Amino acid sequence: MSQFAINLLFVGASFALYIGIAIWARAGSTKDFYVAGGGVHPITNGMATAADWMSAASFISMAGLLASGGYANSTFLMGWTGGYVILAMLLAPYLRKFGKFTVPDFIGDRFYSNTARFVAIVCLIVASVTYVIGQMTGAGVAFSRFLEVSNTWGIWIAALIVFLYAVFGGMKGITYTQVAQYVVLIIAYTIPAVFIAMQLTGNPIPMFGMFSTHTESGIPLLTKLDEVVSALGFRDYTADVDNKLNMVLFTLSLMVGTAGLPHVIIRFFTVPKVADARWSAGWALVFIALLYLTAPAVGSMARLNLATTVYPEMAGQVENYEEAARNPILYEDRPEWVRTWEETGLIAFNDLNNDGRIQMYNDATDYSDRGWEGNELTVNNDILVLANPEIANLPGWVIGLIAAGGIAAALSTAAGLLLAISSAISHDLIKTMINPKISEKGEMLAARISMGGAILLATYLGLNPPGFAAQTVALAFGIAGASLFPALMMGIFSKRMNSKGAICGMLAGLICTLLYIFTYLGWFFIPGTNMLANTADNWILGISPLSFGAVGAMINFATAFAVSSATEEPPQEIQDLVESVRYPKGAGVAVDH
Repeated sequence: MSQFAINLLFVGASFALYIGIAIWARAGSTKDFYVAGGGVHPITNGMATAADWMSAASFISMAGLLASGGYANSTFLMGWTGGYVILAMLLAPYLRKFGKFTVPDFIGDRFYSNTARFVAIVCLIVASVTYVIGQMTGAGVAFSRFLEVSNTWGIWIAALIVFLYAVFGGMKGITYTQVAQYVVLIIAYTIPAVFIAMQLTGNPIPMFGMFSTHTESGIPLLTKLDEVVSALGFRDYTADVDNKLNMVLFTLSLMVGTAGLPHVIIRFFTVPKVADARWSAGWALVFIALLYLTAPAVGSMARLNLATTVYPEMAGQVENYEEAARNPILYEDRPEWVRTWEETGLIAFNDLNNDGRIQMYNDATDYSDRGWEGNELTVNNDILVLANPEIANLPGWVIGLIAAGGIAAALSTAAGLLLAISSAISHDLIKTMINPKISEKGEMLAARISMGGAILLATYLGLNPPGFAAQTVALAFGIAGASLFPALMMGIFSKRMNSKGAICGMLAGLICTLLYIFTYLGWFFIPGTNMLANTADNWILGISPLSFGAVGAMINFATAFAVSSATEEPPQEIQDLVESVRYPKGAGVAVDH
């Protein structure tokens, strides 16, 4: 059986499973559509939450980021994991006890203000739309390689599958589909990692293999990797970071941003009781850990595999790395996996010195004495996880698994984000603010139409991605962290916080974050409109625009407390409400206030 047929079998079987689940779990009411009827088991919800959390960024990009940046990019791992812990411990149980469907629902009712609700709706939609671009793009990458279709067709197919199980099934269909997607993606991620760890270290547990001895050279794997990359002019894989302030702030920005992203928060509204919200948070952490503990091993092993593919003499015991680096592989002898990925455009070779060999090294290092005129191999970081089985010559069925897993990761998070957008429009905007008398049938229709519209918008943005994908993802985290997260925290833990303080805080955090990002990246990311060059010399106190979300959150907190202290206290019934929400122990079934 050909590799294409194997890929088609795995991906087709997973699609059939998702659509079958959606038909079985079709939403029959708005409660089914928004919160799956509120009766999801904690273990089931934990697994669905893990799938919702582990997006294409986690499955495809995180290991690639770790592979390219080493320890310096471990901030992504720490930030995303820490963000989930904050969400699970400080937000989920309390929001569940409040008993509403959505994040704007909580903010609007807690701060007794439709203005606060509207600001939350805007922040939610902008953050979710920018984040969903990456999911559609990730699906397009996976489709274009494994199903041998164009990137455009890949994104349209992804949109169709999401439409079929999300629009009809709502949260109920999405929940059980995400359980299936978690099983697919975790198997797809760990099985290749086990194979590769066995090949490189003889240890079948990837996270232990990363700290084991590299079989071919007889030295620790990370030591071997440091020696290989430093010989090519790159900084050591395990090298420390110079700007610790920026690293800490970037980690914090990712933490508060991910804790404020609404597509995961709404998952905790689907369980019957507050105690179940805590249990599902714990189970989700277990399921997430299976992938997040494996990712650093996958990243380090992928980087070593890639380097030793281009420089075969570096693979074994090496006495003189400088000499070994002078003999890269001939382009005509490149392995089959390079030829395959070249067809997608995600690997590109440019023979600058016309010697027929592939020079891959850090352009900032002068190796002209070797006859090199620049780096000749461009590799998109997003392919490293998807290409790992081919790099390691694993069986065809493992490659088929990776195909199904990468697509499952992208689709699971895309569905959660699209549902968050849909519920914000149909429930928070139309039902709560525009037409409170709308019937349940009318609200369901509005929810499905807004979901369909969100899918079309996400598809358009995936087909025409702005040339600033990394920046828009950072903007999504920045918006959520600087606006929604502080409002949620203060709404739960401060009885004194009033509507004026919350609104001013959200606006201050949001505007300051946007202004700082646009200063260095251009107004609305339009090239040439930035006021300062995006270099460390121009950053205030060395704080990168990507790290400013944490500062925006601090500004939000400070502004909110200052304004709230200078204005009237919230009504007594709101203070009583905060008191009841803050002590979830023994609360039983959540109450709809």
